[in-house]
Amino acid sequence: MAKRKTTVPPDEKDLESVGTEVLPPAEDAAPAEEDMAAAPDPSREIPVSPDEDSGLAGEGSPDGDAAQEDALLEEFDLSRADSPPSGEEFQTAPEEQQAAEDETYGGILQELGGSAPDGEEPLTLEQSDAPQSETEGFSEDDLMLLSEEGASSAEDPAPLADRPVRPAPADPRRNRILTIDARDEIQTEAEREATIWHEIQNSYRTRRILTGSLDGVEKTESGLTLAVVNYKGFRVAIPVKEMMLYTGKMPSGREFMELMDRLHRILNSRLGAEIDFVVKGYDNDTRSVVASRRDAMLRKRQTFYMDTDELGEHLIYEGRVVQARVVAVAEKVIRVEVFGVECSIVARGLSWEWIGNAREHFSVGDRILVRVLRIQREDLEHITIQVDARSVSATTSHDNLKKCMPQCRYAGRVTDVRNGVVFIRLNNGVNAIAHSCYDLRAPGKSDDVSFAVTRLDEEQGVAVGIITRIIKQHL
Repeated sequence: MAKRKTTVPPDEKDLESVGTEVLPPAEDAAPAEEDMAAAPDPSREIPVSPDEDSGLAGEGSPDGDAAQEDALLEEFDLSRADSPPSGEEFQTAPEEQQAAEDETYGGILQELGGSAPDGEEPLTLEQSDAPQSETEGFSEDDLMLLSEEGASSAEDPAPLADRPVRPAPADPRRNRILTIDARDEIQTEAEREATIWHEIQNSYRTRRILTGSLDGVEKTESGLTLAVVNYKGFRVAIPVKEMMLYTGKMPSGREFMELMDRLHRILNSRLGAEIDFVVKGYDNDTRSVVASRRDAMLRKRQTFYMDTDELGEHLIYEGRVVQARVVAVAEKVIRVEVFGVECSIVARGLSWEWIGNAREHFSVGDRILVRVLRIQREDLEHITIQVDARSVSATTSHDNLKKCMPQCRYAGRVTDVRNGVVFIRLNNGVNAIAHSCYDLRAPGKSDDVSFAVTRLDEEQGVAVGIITRIIKQHL
């Protein structure tokens, strides 16, 4: 085999003087066997697998708007309200049911002016605030130019006057708001909104329960009733079927329309109440959010009524005093929500003192202490409780009865009149009953009267007497 001649490449200065002309190799120089083996054969073609083609992998066709609207109307059917829980929050939901729910909330987002979230993970604050690389955003040619400039400057440094002036890095302290108090920090409105929107995104990913106030009731163009919840300035829409106001079997026809009107009135009476919800979808462009109160209530029921602690006891049991939210108030009854379960408390269970109008003592959005009297645990969908608020009070009607003496007169206010019996709450807190009135005028509700005590009923804890006169009428 002929010997191979090796040539030494000229210096860079020699290349500059010679130019770009390259001398041909010697004729007697034969290629080496190693070079022949390493050289690729141009006649051979390497097959490309369809999976490796990035342009063909992961493509899908979105559903049409008409199909989503039809699915939304079908999902609006509340017939599954009395079905057993799907276990979405505790176990993996079936794929068909999950797809139907995603399509439903996606349709609601479209009606609100946005689009359903794509399956990508939303950008967190940690990712968005991460420092960028110095070379990020440059093309390959720019990077090569930067490397050449760096190499040339290292070999032949230019004078200071010829070097380009680069701006100094921004001091993060200059971007902070100058506060009156030392070492204090204040968030701008944009920073505060970004933090709250990050909480909403985390609730969507982790199914974390958020709490807001019910601020409105709306109807979409397709006729869907929505409960609008305000969460720290952001508008959250909850479909009426996800408010868990009705758990029975949904009727059809005329009865269905009557039920929807009734649920609409119930929502109107609950304006201002605290609502727990779990985010089911959001849109970054329009900042639209759809959520479910049903999922939040079922999770709380599982935690406080079904699960047990290390001693095998439930967190909520009969006789325990818990905090409840007032979600609706009427004249003789209030509606409270106790950790995912709603129940009503009548007037006699609100206080030892007789209450003529519950609206004078309770308001929607209040938090009160109640005692759990009875619990029935069948499943997550069917949990009923009975509570009262008067047993939490340390002072009972028998203790107040000591403030009255027979044959004495006291001022009070009429709370109710039923079947000729006048119920009075004296100003000292004693409950009184009058069967007759010496005044020519008939006593009415909320009238201020003068009451004479004839005897004290220790067993019932009330004072029995006569209304001597009506001090002031409230017609």
